[in-house]
Amino acid sequence: MRAISYAAFGGTPELVELPDPIAPPRGAVIRVHATGVCRSDWHAWQGHDDSVTLPHVPGHEFAGVVEQVSPEVTRFAPGDRVTAPFILACGRCAQCRAGAGQVCPQQRQPGFDLPGSYAERVVVTEADHNLVALPAGMDMVAAAGLGCRFGTAYHAVHAQARLRAGESLVVLGCGGVGLSVVQIAVAAGAEVIAVDVSAAALGAARELGASIVPAGPEAPSRVRALTDGGAHVSVDALGSAATAAAAISCLRPRGRHVQVGLLLGADADPPLPMGRVIGQELQILGSHGLPVAEYAAMLADIAAGRLDPQRAVGAVIGLEDLPEALAEMGAGAGGAGMTVARLAPAPRTVPDSSRA
Repeated sequence: MRAISYAAFGGTPELVELPDPIAPPRGAVIRVHATGVCRSDWHAWQGHDDSVTLPHVPGHEFAGVVEQVSPEVTRFAPGDRVTAPFILACGRCAQCRAGAGQVCPQQRQPGFDLPGSYAERVVVTEADHNLVALPAGMDMVAAAGLGCRFGTAYHAVHAQARLRAGESLVVLGCGGVGLSVVQIAVAAGAEVIAVDVSAAALGAARELGASIVPAGPEAPSRVRALTDGGAHVSVDALGSAATAAAAISCLRPRGRHVQVGLLLGADADPPLPMGRVIGQELQILGSHGLPVAEYAAMLADIAAGRLDPQRAVGAVIGLEDLPEALAEMGAGAGGAGMTVARLAPAPRTVPDSSRA
């Protein structure tokens, strides 16, 4: 199969030929139709995640068709249209039994400790637990983001922030996650403010229904002025020491901050305004992916027309364009929204009936 692989952290990713994977016990092989380019992929490429071993195939958000299942798999079969959360849970531990597979202690992650989806095929472990069936009419490019950025935003807004209609939410960083947060929060009936350095990203946020504030030292005070003393909820969708601290400074007393963007490398242990957190009884909440248990509610919102993940998609590229797109992710280049690679379906071998 064709895949994108890198042999050194920060080294040039290349298009290579690799052996087709085989479904592990209780697992499945998915023929990838679309895969997203996420900032987490860039962090893995830069060596910020110690679970990655070299050489490595990145990519962790995808949609495709089941090609092969192991004999133990009973809920899915070849030909099924599927996606999966990027956190592949064990399905058996206390966290999984409680519906919180996103914090499963035995979790595996394609693109990190497993080969990823920048390839024509990817393995999903514990397939009966982790695979999610896609609606028949859903485009694969739109569905790819459900496994990470759109799904992560849904969990952050609903499960972690517990956003209610009439509340205000500010999101810092309007890439794929941030624009998804905007769309989901607007659909929930919130007043939404988007903060970013990019005029294109702010324009995309405005089209989704957000008020906009350019990033900079004055952004928190402008947000507090727009929200009568501060937002009820802040979301750092980028992941940096500066955006995390600024997001907390945007809150009203007893507000809730949700940290979605990864804080890695030099930003792994950022200084935060803890005096403000204590004095104003603020809450700081982490948010990590979307568990399988929450997909049904998200897919119902999509089916009802309340949400449209296609609106979070920016550029659509090919498999061979992924190395350049990965580099641009780190440089902060590119347009607004998610970059998604559409892969041509791998050829299927059809038995020659004349030889029967």
